[in-house]
Amino acid sequence: MALAKKPVNGMKDILPEEMQLRDYVMGVIKDTYRSFGFTPIETPCMENIANLSNKQGGENEKLIFKVMKRGEKLNLETARTESDVVDFGMRYDLTVPLARFYANNANNLPVPFKALQMGNVWRADRPQRGRYRQFMQCDIDILGEPGNLAEIELILATTATLGRLGFSDFQIRINERRILKAMAAYSGFSEETYDSVFIILDKMDKIGLAGVDRELEEAGFPREVIDKYLGLFTAIEEASDGLAYLSQTLGDFLEEEVKISLGEIIASVEATKAAKFDLVFDPTLVRGMSYYTGTIFEIAMPQFGGSCGGGGRYDKMIGNFTGKDVSACGFSIGFERIILLLMEQGFEIPSQPVKKAYLIEKGYPGDQLPQVMEQAQKERAAGCQVLVVRMNKNKKFQKEQLAKEGYQEILEFFR
Repeated sequence: MALAKKPVNGMKDILPEEMQLRDYVMGVIKDTYRSFGFTPIETPCMENIANLSNKQGGENEKLIFKVMKRGEKLNLETARTESDVVDFGMRYDLTVPLARFYANNANNLPVPFKALQMGNVWRADRPQRGRYRQFMQCDIDILGEPGNLAEIELILATTATLGRLGFSDFQIRINERRILKAMAAYSGFSEETYDSVFIILDKMDKIGLAGVDRELEEAGFPREVIDKYLGLFTAIEEASDGLAYLSQTLGDFLEEEVKISLGEIIASVEATKAAKFDLVFDPTLVRGMSYYTGTIFEIAMPQFGGSCGGGGRYDKMIGNFTGKDVSACGFSIGFERIILLLMEQGFEIPSQPVKKAYLIEKGYPGDQLPQVMEQAQKERAAGCQVLVVRMNKNKKFQKEQLAKEGYQEILEFFR
């Protein structure tokens, strides 16, 4: 039986044209983030299964690719539970590995520590446009900075990167988990139901206010509580300043510091942003990860019709490893979706080196070959990209393919 040629469902082969674009975009991302003082790090692709399934990853914990124990550790005959056969898992994001990394290496890192991490992650998800089972994530995180300077820097760095890649007129939606909780408490929801309420609220952009109303009622929440809760969102829409309205309406349910901090973030970003985008306060923004403790944000691009990245503050995660909480905030850019949009737009990589191809006919004199190789080396040293290959029988087709790959000049060497 012939072996399967196609990659595993939800994963893909990357052809040279896309790989060139990916390399370019990764270069822009790294260059921009480094200019903001972020330092590259790397973590393993596998983590202990207990780290990945500690009830902080939300729905992603249901999507873990689990790794079976090996050798003497694996005994299928006596196995009774999953822990008897599984010990590791493929990381589903870069945040949990970063928290473990920091807990393990904090003594060798500056405070605050500004981390840049790029790498593949894996989720047993349902593949669709812009969503894969293996995909690249690009994260920046600031650890050890308790103030809102972290949020300001993360938003400015991420949007500067998108601006350098030619994106404009996108939105950064911003909210605060403490605002979400204050709105729920004010309306009369009990604290143990918050997660259920937020899961439904997170569908607002897909099912609308009426859909959220219906699902809250189906979940068994009292009618008066639902009406009071959804009335807040209607009033925010009508208010000239939604954040000020909430601060006044929620009263003691919302700490004054939350409104002040969020207002400072918005004002600072608006005053100094390097790209063209809108920063919008959105009280319906939830973000699925339960590890978020404060500010949350998300990139909304009309070209994609959904999120192209997001992040927020997660001040409690590192404490799960060390017993001592460390302030932490991060932003992840949707690398795969950015690549998809650039390819659909026909994006051309600027400042590409001149590409030349040397076609050497079969039987070309061996004593003359060193001269050709020396010429190629000189052109490479001058900044050209030079491909040296043997001439195919179908030379016309070969030259057409080279032209498609961007080779502007093709030199032929005959015997």
